[in-house]
Amino acid sequence: MAKSRTLDTLDRKILHEVQLNNQLTSAQLSERVGLSPTSAQRRLNRLRADKIIEGDISVVSNTAVGRSLTMIIAVQLERERSDIIDHFKKSVRNEASVMSAYYVTGDTDFILIISARDMNEYEEFTRHFLYDNPDIKGFKTTVVMDRIKASLYVPPWE
Repeated sequence: MAKSRTLDTLDRKILHEVQLNNQLTSAQLSERVGLSPTSAQRRLNRLRADKIIEGDISVVSNTAVGRSLTMIIAVQLERERSDIIDHFKKSVRNEASVMSAYYVTGDTDFILIISARDMNEYEEFTRHFLYDNPDIKGFKTTVVMDRIKASLYVPPWE
């Protein structure tokens, strides 16, 4: 959880730049935000220490690693009890096929985004992860035909 603190214009510029490219050197970052390399690095380190920047990731092409299918699954739980919700959240965090997951409001309780090599692998996922879970009332799957945009970018402006 990010600490609550005020971000100034320079912090927001740093957040913008590192979201576009987290491989920038201190010199490159400093040039883009108008600070010395030392000051830019100090601010970047503070943003990480304060958990405003929660981590650095690499985006891997699904197709390049043989996982060309992406599915969006709307999951409805049998009952809404905190222990059931917490157990499902834990199982989602431990499931490698789940790329992203959201606990949501409305008729659906969770939205999962998963990747699979093929429909056989997807069927196996549904059997062990969804059908075998007695707490799941039902689910609906949407198969992604074309990924238009994939991003974790958060606009850092007020």
